[in-house]
Formats: sequence, structure tokens, C-alpha cells
Amino acid sequence: MENTIIILAAYLLGSIPSALWIGKIFYQTDVRQHGSGNMGATNTFRVLGKKAGIVVTLLDILKGTAAVLLPLLPYFHETTIHPLLLGVAAVIGHIFPLFANLRGGKAVATSGGVLLGYNWPIFLLVVVTFLIALKLTKMVSLTSIIVSILGPIYCLIYYLMTGDLYLFLVVTLMGFFIFYRHRANISRIKEGTEPKIKWL
Repeated sequence: MENTIIILAAYLLGSIPSALWIGKIFYQTDVRQHGSGNMGATNTFRVLGKKAGIVVTLLDILKGTAAVLLPLLPYFHETTIHPLLLGVAAVIGHIFPLFANLRGGKAVATSGGVLLGYNWPIFLLVVVTFLIALKLTKMVSLTSIIVSILGPIYCLIYYLMTGDLYLFLVVTLMGFFIFYRHRANISRIKEGTEPKIKWL
């Protein structure tokens, strides 16, 4: 029962629709009805501006981190669920949020939060990679795709060094989620119609 509850708790954490709630509460705007229609940090930057985008990004990251750290709570200290599987539950919650009709974001920030909670050095490596790629490409979508490929490679190297197979498998799974969620973006990138950021 405890394992079921902690998995559900992780999913519900991931289901918190940060972009939707921030938009509606502070801007009287439903981000799903503007821009790309996506309920994620990138569309929040586009629709609500830099301040809201930063807040949503941080909140989405913290959802993944909080899920991984749930076993530290006294109530869950006897759980046998691996923390990274709780991170996957949070990512699924972000993609299919209970509180937003199962229409969520692309899970880039939340996946990063899972890494932050479990292995912060690799998280920092991924963040640096993301920022460099974003500076070069000016496209958040392409940058996210690049990171979804390089992240598992970093974790494969880490696995060969430490034997942490769980990290490699989970990051590979999250990378697949991110890549799959960017199918429409990949088509626009090929057509040369994908929007570019102007603030970096």
C-alpha cells in the first residue's frame, strides 16, 4: 500500500499544472489558448513573458526533484520503490496531468528536476549543455531534442564508471518521452518554420 501511495503522490506532484495556474491566477490567461497551445515553460515565456516563464520553469523542475525526494519523508521511509521511478511517475504526471484534462507539457524541465534530485552533477552538465545548445541554435525545441539525446549518453558514461544502471535506463526513457513529444517541432525544424528565441 505504501508503494502505491508514494507512486500516486509522485504522479500528483507532476500533475500540478504550473503554467496553467500561473497564467490564470496572475495573468487571467489560459496558456493553452495562445502560442503553441502547449502547457509548458517555453510557451509560458512566449505568451506571458520572461518573469512568468522563469517561475514556471523553476516550479516544473521542482516537481521532478520533489518526487525523487519523497522517500526522505518519514511516512515513506520504508518504501521499496527506487527514487528514479518516482521521477518517472512525476514526468508522466506532467505529460498527462490529472488537474488539466491530461493535456500537459513536454516534460523537459520536470525531467531535469528528476536529475537534480538524484544526481546534481549530471543535472548541471545537462543544464550547461542546454544553455550552450540554446545559444547556438536559438530554438528551445531543438535544444531540448539535443539534450534528450546527450543526456542518456552522459548517463551511459556514468554507468560505465559507477554501475548505476537505473540512472541510465530512466534518463533514456525520459529522453524518449521528450523526443516523442517534440514530433511536431521536428517537422517545423525540417521546414524551417520553427520559431527562434530573441532574448539570448
